[in-house]
Amino acid sequence: MDTRLLDDFLGHLAVERGASPHTISAYGGDLRAYLKHLEERGTGPASASRDDVIAFVASLQAKGMAPSTVERKVAAVKSFHAFLVREGLSAEHPTIDVSLPKVPERLPEVISIEDASRLLSQPFPEGPVGHRDRAALEVLYGCGLRVSELVALDRDDVDLETGFVRVFGKGGKERLVPISGAAAEAMRDYLSHGRPYLRAKKSRVRQDPAAVFVNVRGGRLTRQAVFGIVRTYGGRVGLKLHPHTLRHSFATHMLQGGAELRALQEMLGHADISTTQVYTHVDRTHVLEEYLTTHPRARLR
Repeated sequence: MDTRLLDDFLGHLAVERGASPHTISAYGGDLRAYLKHLEERGTGPASASRDDVIAFVASLQAKGMAPSTVERKVAAVKSFHAFLVREGLSAEHPTIDVSLPKVPERLPEVISIEDASRLLSQPFPEGPVGHRDRAALEVLYGCGLRVSELVALDRDDVDLETGFVRVFGKGGKERLVPISGAAAEAMRDYLSHGRPYLRAKKSRVRQDPAAVFVNVRGGRLTRQAVFGIVRTYGGRVGLKLHPHTLRHSFATHMLQGGAELRALQEMLGHADISTTQVYTHVDRTHVLEEYLTTHPRARLR
């Protein structure tokens, strides 16, 4: 299988669009499966037809893949072919009129304010690791960061005096996110009583002196480690948690508290406000519940 065009595309994603290694890996996996499909049909990406693409979509659906998974893979194929045409590597754009599969709208999973309080008020272990874990959870919920943004934080990105953290989101786009209250307190405790002791440990593994969140050997904390932290502490209070649930909960609770949508968009780092608007649906659910439980004539007797 000739992957030279794919390699060019992945290089474009990395260099010109600033895509993360995780995104590049996902695109690579999806498109290698597409190239194998084309090879089996006796063609290649530069000469692929609309029928080849439709057959690929049908093969994904025949495997019982979820509509959201099929949508992601088709989106990767569309981006790939658009790149080939734009770079003059292909004369045809076989996906230009191929529709993405319809995906049922699914509201983000959130926890209640009470559950967030239980999660963050539980006892944390004594010592540096406990300070780190508490700070990580408080910042995920208190600042609405993505996991990738949390682990990428450098010490110079955190300014507790001004009350902001500098975050580099998708595509390397920079934004400032407020940090205050419990999140700022937990971060201050960790920077004073956690991080210095974790970095002071002797280790054969190369340490990262710039990283805010580090492991017990002084290296930068990984995404997988953060997933484990969230899962562990959630389980201790009876919650099945994913890090993104805390980001969704941050956004939902901000709206419930009266935050403006544009301000929330900026804090979350959404390029398009339509992405942020999904949380208004969650908020309306909250409002409906309040109405049904408090208005004297909201329910038939």
